[in-house]
Amino acid sequence: MTYDDSADSVIFREVQKFRQIWLLALLLVTTGLTWYGAIEQLVYGRPFGSNPASDEGMLAILIGMGIIFPIFMLSIRLVFVVRNSGLYLKFFPFHLSFKHFPFSDIISAEVVRYRPLRDYGGWGIRYGRNGKAYNISGNKGLMLEFRNGKRLLLGSQEPDVLKMSIEQGRNREGY
Repeated sequence: MTYDDSADSVIFREVQKFRQIWLLALLLVTTGLTWYGAIEQLVYGRPFGSNPASDEGMLAILIGMGIIFPIFMLSIRLVFVVRNSGLYLKFFPFHLSFKHFPFSDIISAEVVRYRPLRDYGGWGIRYGRNGKAYNISGNKGLMLEFRNGKRLLLGSQEPDVLKMSIEQGRNREGY
């Protein structure tokens, strides 16, 4: 049986990435320093630092901090998709598939301003006194409340549009 998604069309889609200037600058400095140290030691044969790593250790540091870590950081993305069948969320690479939240489980959606550091301890997949949060940047989002009493904050660059899309889907489903 094949999946026919024509009846489950996309109402709204938002993709966010870690692209804050301070984060990119920090990533550039750490990656650049790693590559500089590796080239100094592995190519020119000059030990890097006052207590240098072995060449094998430096190669491991280069692979980890100079290649894998930057690729990992630049690949992180938070995706919200509102379809006729519900809200879908994926925080790649932590979620390889979408988490589905049916409209029937959502009892309210409220646009909120929040303080990522104070309210949730930072960015990413976080837990705070108001429940779980998925956020990448900014201080605006959509607070969802579910039938089971749990709350979920979705950090969004377009929280009003996200809310309207969820309400549109809920109304279509009769909720």
